[in-house]
Amino acid sequence: MTETATMNTYEGMFLFPQIASSDLKAAQEHVEYLIGRGEGEIISLAKWDERRLAYEIKGNRRGLYFLTYFKATGDGAIEIERQVNLSEQLLRAMILKADLVPADVIAAADARELLAQEIVERAAAEETESVASSISSREDFEAQQAEVAKAQKAHQDELDAKAAEQEKAEEAAEAADRGSSDA
Repeated sequence: MTETATMNTYEGMFLFPQIASSDLKAAQEHVEYLIGRGEGEIISLAKWDERRLAYEIKGNRRGLYFLTYFKATGDGAIEIERQVNLSEQLLRAMILKADLVPADVIAAADARELLAQEIVERAAAEETESVASSISSREDFEAQQAEVAKAQKAHQDELDAKAAEQEKAEEAAEAADRGSSDA
């Protein structure tokens, strides 16, 4: 006789280093991956907050929190905990049984659409910044090249002037030698 494992509701708080805020999609996918490894089903997922930490954790003073509610079996929750402990991307995580949390609170916590919108907006802002940076870099490069060319021309003019002076001095010396030999 086979027993079906009961699915319990869990709340997971995942803490990433602040650098994860530059790639929210990767952080979100990592949380989904961890829960998927334990065959969990995500009910809600949200980027909760980015905060200053009470104390430094692995050299980080700020962290990015993800809050998720998911369903999993008891064995699945154990596997998720194991995967969380093995993860090098997370600073900390806490998973609690949340069977007593009302469904409307869980549904209200789901912000996947807002997170997807924020990811798109950040990508657009980064692209705009990258284009502006490349334009400014190109302008800076061209200005620098113009300065280098100007300095090279000034140096060449200086060398030409010295060569002309030396040539005149040699001609004067030759003329003086001719004048003394004629006498």
